[in-house]
Amino acid sequence: MDVQVGDRILVRKPHPCGNAEFDVLRVGMDFRIRCTKCGHEILLPRAKIEKNIKKIVRE
Repeated sequence: MDVQVGDRILVRKPHPCGNAEFDVLRVGMDFRIRCTKCGHEILLPRAKIEKNIKKIVRE
């Protein structure tokens, strides 16, 4: 999956704040993503993120 820094992703399972849209801050073996609603940053393994991505939004 071609995800780049600066992309916005929609995930299948929403964040506890109710938002399912995240900004991609870092790409590699791990992804660092930030919730667009509350600003919480999460570091997750690539395999888990790629499985849960519903849509990639490029601006």
